[in-house]
Amino acid sequence: MNYEENLNKLRDELEKSKSIKYKAEAKLEQLYSQKEELIKEIKALNIEPENLEGEIAKLKSEIDELFKQANELMPKE
Repeated sequence: MNYEENLNKLRDELEKSKSIKYKAEAKLEQLYSQKEELIKEIKALNIEPENLEGEIAKLKSEIDELFKQANELMPKE
């Protein structure tokens, strides 16, 4: 095997790996930024992020109850 070819191949693979790494880092930074923005929006609604699942369950329950009430008020004929 030609050492120069092998070295060039390794160099190309290293460059590709660096490119993938930089893209992954940029995506990770973007995701962290989105996470922080979502946390700000949640807090603006006076909901703590750690209580979000409970709040969603509460809202689903309220929606179900409102649908139930609406169905009961509908004429049956």
